[in-house]
Amino acid sequence: MEDYKAKILKVCNEMSKDTLMETLDIEYVDVGENYLVARMPVTAKVYQPDGVLHGGATVALAESVGSAASYIFIDAKKYFVRGIEIAANHVKSVREGYVYARASIIHKGKTTQLWEIKVTDESDQLVSNCKLTTIALPRK
Repeated sequence: MEDYKAKILKVCNEMSKDTLMETLDIEYVDVGENYLVARMPVTAKVYQPDGVLHGGATVALAESVGSAASYIFIDAKKYFVRGIEIAANHVKSVREGYVYARASIIHKGKTTQLWEIKVTDESDQLVSNCKLTTIALPRK
């Protein structure tokens, strides 16, 4: 199982090259049967003007991990994934360290998937709770 996890994380991290995920230093760090975890450092790169984590950067992290999770849990040779809706409730500010986003499947339909993404700080305190709906569309 550990070899399988390492391969999935390697693929996810390699797909991030030259993307927003690389710009934000998002790194995929754990995967399991129905979840994927990524982390992002909280630095000036992702601050809003008053020196705390920008909600938009948090949502970018959440959508990135949720979409990647959708991708690894479908047949990627037959389908591609697009996010169709994301909602976020931000409940705590963060000034430094890392935030972690864990995408867990709520509904895995044939076409649509619903993910809950909990974003936490290094003390496992909830920062944001997000829901992402993705759609798997057939490759042509």
